[in-house]
Amino acid sequence: MSRRVLVVDDEKGIREALQQLLEYEQIEVRTGATGAEALTLYEEFRPHLVFLDVKMQGMDGIETLKRLRELDHQAQVVMISGHGTIQTAVEATQHGAYDFLEKPLDTDRVLLTLRNALQHVELASENLRLRAVVHAEYEIVGSSRGVKQVIERIEKVAPSNARVLILGENGTGKELVARAIHALSPRAQGPFVEVNCAAIPGELIESELFGHMKGSFTGAFADREGKFELADGGTLFLDEIGDMSLAAQAKVLRALEEGVISRVGSGKALRVDVRVIAATNKNVSVEIAAGRFREDLYFRLNVVPIEIPPLRARRADIPQLVEHFVAQLTEQSGLARKEFEKEALKRLTAYDWPGNIRELRNGVERLLILAAGPVVTPGDVERLAGVGTRDAGSGGDLAGAPWMRAATFEEFKQAAERAYLLAKLKEHDWNVSETARTLNMPRSNLYKKIERYHLAREA
Repeated sequence: MSRRVLVVDDEKGIREALQQLLEYEQIEVRTGATGAEALTLYEEFRPHLVFLDVKMQGMDGIETLKRLRELDHQAQVVMISGHGTIQTAVEATQHGAYDFLEKPLDTDRVLLTLRNALQHVELASENLRLRAVVHAEYEIVGSSRGVKQVIERIEKVAPSNARVLILGENGTGKELVARAIHALSPRAQGPFVEVNCAAIPGELIESELFGHMKGSFTGAFADREGKFELADGGTLFLDEIGDMSLAAQAKVLRALEEGVISRVGSGKALRVDVRVIAATNKNVSVEIAAGRFREDLYFRLNVVPIEIPPLRARRADIPQLVEHFVAQLTEQSGLARKEFEKEALKRLTAYDWPGNIRELRNGVERLLILAAGPVVTPGDVERLAGVGTRDAGSGGDLAGAPWMRAATFEEFKQAAERAYLLAKLKEHDWNVSETARTLNMPRSNLYKKIERYHLAREA
């Protein structure tokens, strides 16, 4: 990084001495004698750091500091003064000064302050870059009516502390909505902690959420904080809460009602300040009727519901999503950018995408990697993304399906079962545990069928 420093002091000797010292450190330097010059030079030069005298004719240093911070709230300014007082230093700090140096200037102190300030600038710049990357990764893309309604609901509920229940099929972007609510809330500077309730065995979910004490169960070798503690002051996202055990649900209900939790193996109550956002792909009313989900917990969580439409209900967003994923993948994964023919986009738009946005992103990534030329054709889409003309829309031609070509009824059943299991595994992004739970099938049985039918995830 080419580092730039602006020196503003009404004493020529100070300006020249600092310029010589800084240029020796291979820093580009500009100098000015007044506050007005400082403002003009700052806009032209855009320095990483400003050394600014407090006592100057006309506009003094404190007023200049205020104006610089109005001009650029990221401006890093070190105040220097021959008549420094604690009151002046406090005032300068209150107005955003990075540090305060007294004259006569000590060379070692100047260099130490310089290095610390530039390091601070680099860290701040990196944080901004990372925030931009994170924002792009979790951006909600689309202009359809369904997406606009979701965004409007997010903007209304985010500033409050209300609990939110996000409903939608797998792959529709429930995590994106949860992160958007957190980012727009007063808790944005606090932690965002995610728990996938479907991926944690039932016997471990309580420990995961509430923590445990050393020796409380086999394998508890040390005290451990739970997700509620880690999310204190921020947001806890309980994804796929419909898969949580009833015992864990009871403890979550208590935490929501009283704002306190207890670690496994401890009777001590810990107070936590957590906003809970929950999500599920299940029909909660059906789960309650079947006795698998607590109705009182549902009412606690469902203060503000947000339902995300599946991709097949917002087809107009697919070209925009494709462009977004192309830009994201070429930036993050270093893949060569490819253009999509209009007919190729039509094929993608016509497909139902049972795995929703997650499946579409995987398809776009596969096309960028495997499509031979710089342009993705309709043939590429059919051959590589698994989108054929018989798959497009909801009225596909079943006569072309493999099970319809079976010679016997047994062959028909096996071909149909194979195709069904493959579709379900794709829908759940090849998460075998989650797929088995959805199918109400023992996981061991599903593994046997995967081996029997030689099912494999596409490269």
